Amino acid sequence: MIPEIVLKLYRAGQSLYPISMDAASEIRERLAIEDIVSEYVQLKRSGRNFKGLSPFSNEKSPSLMVSPEKQIWHDFSSGKGGNVFSFVMEMEGLDFKGALELLARKAGVDLGQYRTNSNDNSKLKERLYKALELAAHFYQRQLTQNTDALNYVRKNRAFSKETIIEFRLGYSPSSGQELFKYLVEKGFTADEMKRAGLVTERRNGLGDMFRGRLMVPLSDAQGMVVGFTARQLDADPNAPKYINTPATLLYDKGRQAYGLHLAKEAIRKEGFVVVVEGNLDVIASHQVGVKNVVATAGTAMTVQHLKALKRFTGDIRLCFDQDSAGQKAAERAIDLANQVDVTLQMITITEGKDPDELIKKDMELWLKAVQNPQYVIDWLMARYEAQLDITSAVGKRTYTDVVLKLVKRLKDSVEQDHYVTLLAKKIEVSAASLRTKMQGSEEAQTRLKKRKTDDTEQPHDKDRIILEQHLLSIALRHPALRPILVGLPAEVFIQPDALIMHQFLLKHPEYDGNSSEGLQKVQDYVKMLVLLSEELYQNTEVDELRYQTETLASRLVAEYVKYKKHLIIREIDVADEKTTPKLLQQAKELDELAKAYQLTQQ
Repeated sequence: MIPEIVLKLYRAGQSLYPISMDAASEIRERLAIEDIVSEYVQLKRSGRNFKGLSPFSNEKSPSLMVSPEKQIWHDFSSGKGGNVFSFVMEMEGLDFKGALELLARKAGVDLGQYRTNSNDNSKLKERLYKALELAAHFYQRQLTQNTDALNYVRKNRAFSKETIIEFRLGYSPSSGQELFKYLVEKGFTADEMKRAGLVTERRNGLGDMFRGRLMVPLSDAQGMVVGFTARQLDADPNAPKYINTPATLLYDKGRQAYGLHLAKEAIRKEGFVVVVEGNLDVIASHQVGVKNVVATAGTAMTVQHLKALKRFTGDIRLCFDQDSAGQKAAERAIDLANQVDVTLQMITITEGKDPDELIKKDMELWLKAVQNPQYVIDWLMARYEAQLDITSAVGKRTYTDVVLKLVKRLKDSVEQDHYVTLLAKKIEVSAASLRTKMQGSEEAQTRLKKRKTDDTEQPHDKDRIILEQHLLSIALRHPALRPILVGLPAEVFIQPDALIMHQFLLKHPEYDGNSSEGLQKVQDYVKMLVLLSEELYQNTEVDELRYQTETLASRLVAEYVKYKKHLIIREIDVADEKTTPKLLQQAKELDELAKAYQLTQQ
């Protein structure tokens, strides 16, 4: 489904992407959804539809359904579904704009004809992509002809031929003009080459940006080359070891996660990602089979890095240098993780300065380190404990200062309490004194208010999404069973499309599902519900369906009540005398709602 925010902005004349939605329609007409899905999942015919294993879970029985007739997909195990755009967004970790561009290339659709902004630079982007792709090929050929560079990657780095090809390693000639001349022959202008970050102004005029270096292509999440990291091969102490492509229209080091295009499948499968500092560490790790590894491409961790990785997993494991700089980087990353809402863990290397060195020594040590991370707060506490004398009064004061500063930045009150209690035991003081010290800070009060505001936002709970989909799929096809929807509060529904569907069915109790009038905004969601109903409930007796709807409604309410009471309990912990009775009344009303639906709970 096209995200609702995109549709709203488009209708208001403020589209996030200045392209007519007719472009999306043409792409859908040219591409068969089963062809696109089969690029990621092996599909088998099942009647009018196709089935395959879910790419979002390690299942053994097929639960992914694809309907060529409706051009819709639905994954029963996760509750995810939609059209071809939503599938690509899920699999590639893209926003709608990125999915549109990727599918336009597959469909042979020129998005330029749909653009309403005459200043759009899409044609320039295409030229830059072509120049960078040609440069990567050029550097690869040069590597095969340079003995010193080949010896470095094969002997010094111990990279296999297959690894060199997979990561497209290359070499930039030291003459400083060869790539420039090559691209001129291919029809590229000096301005295009400069904009791609491939050439630069020198004393004698334009020349290659990179000279006499090992070339590591930097690709976006879809594998398109956007820049390069160039590694020094000689021993010149006055030259930087690494040089990166400068910021360009295509390359932003603050957003680039090196190796993501080759790691995303493994990240999704393993359920976590390892972030290292060096690009060559990524390559070494992939070569020994640990492929869910990326690097920050020569810059500090950013929110954009974490957002890109969160599209594939919320378990982020950092393997930074074990020095003070790595410690500071871990501390900075805590706030970033809080912003993006991911779990941050640290990987410790004790027998090497970086993953590449550890892998050369013993690859099993790297495999073990990756599988045994330490939560970032525990890791930092251990680091500070080793640096301070926590048996002395001064040491205890300093230790509590730094640790409580970290604990304050945690969003969850239970997690905060855990570390206050742990800290109290460690330095043999009362937990109450530590809480007083922490709560006396104005920063803690600000954080608390922000947490209370954030907690009003409902998380996307997978179980509730699946329950509401099944309930609505039955109600959509069987009007006689819709009375069960009447007493359900609108708040029990998580997905906006589900809420729209719920309200529509209440207002149109005789709706038979044969018309799309009034449901244009959620037409893909409706198709997905129909597919779900056809696959699971088509041959089910009415009495059994009635029982199913009552049970689904009961479980949906129970999950909703559990979630809301959890929030109320947290609010009561910090409520004043006036607010507490109101919160208790809300809890009582929730109990009454749950009781009303208890008869059919399993």
